[in-house]
Amino acid sequence: AARHPEVISYIPCFCGCERGGHKSNESCFVASRHNGITWDNHGINCEICLRVALETMQMSKAGASTADIRKLIEAKYASSFPGHTPTPMPPVRGKGI
Repeated sequence: AARHPEVISYIPCFCGCERGGHKSNESCFVASRHNGITWDNHGINCEICLRVALETMQMSKAGASTADIRKLIEAKYASSFPGHTPTPMPPVRGKGI
């Protein structure tokens, strides 16, 4: 999560952490990037956060686009977990990532 904000910051989390102010799966692990990284320990103690992050990084390493990763993560988790973080959509290819 810390090494690839360009991917994980566009992936929602489904554990209910949006009630705590999280904005994406990145927020589950990284509280702040001001003057270095300030860690949020929520993610390391939550099975859903860990699974979403692990699957995201595996797909990214395999070459999947951020938009495709998000679609697959949402398809897998949205039906089982009704809420999710208010995560922005990734930029359209050619206009950012």
